[in-house]
Amino acid sequence: MSLQQKNHDEEDVIINNLVTKICDLYSQISNLESLKPSKDVDTLFTELVHTCIPPCPKFDIDHLPKRVQNIRSNLIRLCGEAEGLLESHFSTILASYKNPLNNLKVFPYYNNYLKLGHLEYQILSQHLNNKQPKKIAFVGSGPLPLTSIVLASNHLTKTTFHNYDIDVSANSKASALMVNDDDLSTRMVFKSTDVMDVTSELSQYDVVFLAALVGLDKKDKVKVIEHLGKYMAPGSLLMLRSAHGARVFLYPVIDTDCDLQGFEVLSVFHPTDEIINSVVIARKHYSHNPKVLQMPSVNSSSSALIAPFNCNCRMMIVHPNNCSHEIEAFNPLNIHGNMFEDKRS
Repeated sequence: MSLQQKNHDEEDVIINNLVTKICDLYSQISNLESLKPSKDVDTLFTELVHTCIPPCPKFDIDHLPKRVQNIRSNLIRLCGEAEGLLESHFSTILASYKNPLNNLKVFPYYNNYLKLGHLEYQILSQHLNNKQPKKIAFVGSGPLPLTSIVLASNHLTKTTFHNYDIDVSANSKASALMVNDDDLSTRMVFKSTDVMDVTSELSQYDVVFLAALVGLDKKDKVKVIEHLGKYMAPGSLLMLRSAHGARVFLYPVIDTDCDLQGFEVLSVFHPTDEIINSVVIARKHYSHNPKVLQMPSVNSSSSALIAPFNCNCRMMIVHPNNCSHEIEAFNPLNIHGNMFEDKRS
């Protein structure tokens, strides 16, 4: 047996073991009585995330049996439901404080959002020529809109954020967190509507964020992107969340070759450690028949944009010219202790 064949066989064993473990966890998760925060829910989803984290370059969901692909679709739905319930749980806790925004650290992943916000701010600054956008839309903001809060509080301090969510109760919880903050109560706007019903209003935004769990089904995700592409302003930026490797069992995937018609993909960030989501940054074409936009050439200094971070894992950046660089990134997993403890003094 050749070394190449041996390595191939070993990779197949790794993938088969991985899929078997994920399917077993799916069986346990799907049999839970509730996905509301609890020790059982926390334990199973933590194990699922850690199972999907290790890089698996040869993993291809399209080559797996239909049964496994169906499990993946169901698992993404369950992850989305559990994530929404977790955010709702902590949004309710935060609303019980006199100044909710001064107590965001009770959310177990708050520090990760701080690091993510810093990263996203650096990315936006690069593609907006260091100018602060006037308005940003976040589609699928949920009951605990931490991305918007972190960016608005720490980085884009003059920007207005319009947070869209189809769930009225989610927006009610989110807006309640702003009531005693004189600044964010005016710059954080909450709109309870289906983004598919928003048309010309989308042209006012310099940047649109699309949450990972908006459009859990592939067709629905593409429909949302097509809608944004139709009504966003030419030259505006779209930031999306995707997944790579075994992480596709946790979040939907954006196919940058097919799903972003009307946009130019600027960069794709694939994590190689404990960051779950890939990040896709794209620009709305300036015309219906655009020429390829000329971006600055990528060289070794391109990673300097994010290099100053004090982080502890690595991420792969794939640029449009197929160059790639590893950069220091952040660790969004800090799953220790009791996540559901009310930590108020």
